[in-house]
Amino acid sequence: MSEIGDTTTPVLVVIPTYNERDTLGGVIERLLETVPAAHVLVVDDGSPDGTGELADELAADDERVHVLHRTEKAGLGAAYIAGFRWGLARQYATLVEMDADGSHAPEDLPRVLAALQGADLVLGSRYVPGGRVVNWPKRRQLLSRGGNLYSRLALGVSIRDITAGFRAYRASVLEKLPLDDIASQGYCFQIDLAWRTVRSGFTVAEVPITFTERELGQSKMSKDIVLEAVLQVGRWGLRRRGEQVSGLLRRLKR
Repeated sequence: MSEIGDTTTPVLVVIPTYNERDTLGGVIERLLETVPAAHVLVVDDGSPDGTGELADELAADDERVHVLHRTEKAGLGAAYIAGFRWGLARQYATLVEMDADGSHAPEDLPRVLAALQGADLVLGSRYVPGGRVVNWPKRRQLLSRGGNLYSRLALGVSIRDITAGFRAYRASVLEKLPLDDIASQGYCFQIDLAWRTVRSGFTVAEVPITFTERELGQSKMSKDIVLEAVLQVGRWGLRRRGEQVSGLLRRLKR
């Protein structure tokens, strides 16, 4: 595999699915038209609507498409980690997160990959200049912007869209992160990995994307996912403050 960020270089796009039969085929078709050298791994959590079977059909027709079947719905974070492990074992240099519902435009992927030439993690961001959200109700926009502001203040990071689910990692980042220790899901999973990336000394960049609310199927967002993020980020923020205080006290004792 050649230089990261070169869109002729095979990268692995990990797409978790649960009841996404209506949208998956179109997303994969657009993705492979936009970045023909990309490979796709569908991680299906036993979708009862036949998503896994559709993914198998797509894989049978195109050697760039692969499928990882899981027997139960174990959450977004667990699905991505399973996909990352699959890709790392096969020595992909770049691993991408993308939703199956069409909210992430595959046409934005070349710019995300290009930015990876100067960073270790690139986020497709809704909240940097040029980024935008289409067809989201005000309540969802406020929730998302509020969650990102809360996370920035609690964790002391400058990332504008730390909850972003469209992102590309260098394999070296995922190889260093303690994937076995990550149990968070949903928004919290995205925050967790981005923060661990920053704390490990890697560089993070953001490029603008257009996020479009799904037209088919149902959102996986729930009160439990939001609550998990609020509580976990609060705990991490308190731990960060504690580390800062401990460091200050050590310096004063010298």
